[in-house]
Amino acid sequence: MTHTQPDDSVRTGGVYLLFAHEPYYPDCGAQEINATVVAAASLLHPQVQQPDGARIHDRLTQGRKPGEIIPLPTLTHELDGGASWPKVGDWEKVTNDLVHLVRTRECDALSLGLPDIARALICTGSDSHVRTSDAAAGQSTTYGPTERAAVLAEVDAYLACLVAEQDLWPGDGLLSPLIHQA
Repeated sequence: MTHTQPDDSVRTGGVYLLFAHEPYYPDCGAQEINATVVAAASLLHPQVQQPDGARIHDRLTQGRKPGEIIPLPTLTHELDGGASWPKVGDWEKVTNDLVHLVRTRECDALSLGLPDIARALICTGSDSHVRTSDAAAGQSTTYGPTERAAVLAEVDAYLACLVAEQDLWPGDGLLSPLIHQA
């Protein structure tokens, strides 16, 4: 794996990763935290499994717009529906490492306690649907791309307020990002 300075024409800074995870409670009586947004550069933290974190960072930042929040399922979609994850890295281990970094205050994050439907929507692809059923009432409700976009817009608004004064700190001692050899 080659670590050198990034090619800014392909890689974008100010990109964020959004992922759902096993819920935790940061303090007694605090709201459940079940999703997290971190700066893409947090994937380069030495406490994140490498080279997996650097490879995911590479995929996450290529061709993005500054300030863009990329949900993990978007990467899964881009990686042939997940078939190419083994070539990139162990996303489960990496996201667990990121949660550990956040919980030990080794990096900044936007920690979210999303309602069940919102969490389910960020765990699906952009064209997917989530259906709920109320058996007693004999009704079902389907949530899809419009509702997912609304959840992402709300997360984006929270993040914009948070980073208006200072961007998320990705941690110290970061590895250099990957570059592609011509």
